[in-house]
Amino acid sequence: MRKVITPLLLALAVMIGAFVAAPPANAGFSVCNKTTNPASVALGYFDGTEWGSVGWWNIVAGACAELITPPLPARYYYLYAVHQDVGGAWDGDRSFCVSTGSFRIKGRRDCLAQGHELRRFFQVDTGNSPDWTENLAD
Repeated sequence: MRKVITPLLLALAVMIGAFVAAPPANAGFSVCNKTTNPASVALGYFDGTEWGSVGWWNIVAGACAELITPPLPARYYYLYAVHQDVGGAWDGDRSFCVSTGSFRIKGRRDCLAQGHELRRFFQVDTGNSPDWTENLAD
C-alpha cells in the first residue's frame, strides 16, 4: 500500500508545482497600484489615426486593472494617475485632455475650450510587447 501512495503523492506534487509555476496569462496593458492608498488612472493613446484619452480606472491599494485587452495594438501609451487620499500624481510631459468623471475624449488639443482639463501624462514604452504591466509605487 505504501508503494502505491508514494508515486501518487509524487505525481500530485508535480502537478501542483506545474500549476503554481505556470506563467500568468497575457495581461494586455495593466496598471498595478503598489501603494497603500487608492489611485485613479487615465490612459492616453494613439489609435493609428488620432489621439485620445480615456479614464478613470479607480485601483485600490495592492490591486491591478486591465486597461487594454491583449494583444497591444501600439508600442507607446501614456498614463496619468492621481494618488487619492494623500494627494500627488504620477505625471510627465505629454499633454492630454481629462474630465472629472468617466470620459473618452478624441483629440488632445484645445482641452479647456472643449470643457475638459489638461493634464501631463508620462510615456510608457512597451517595446512592442503583446502585454505590459505598469506599476505605480510611492
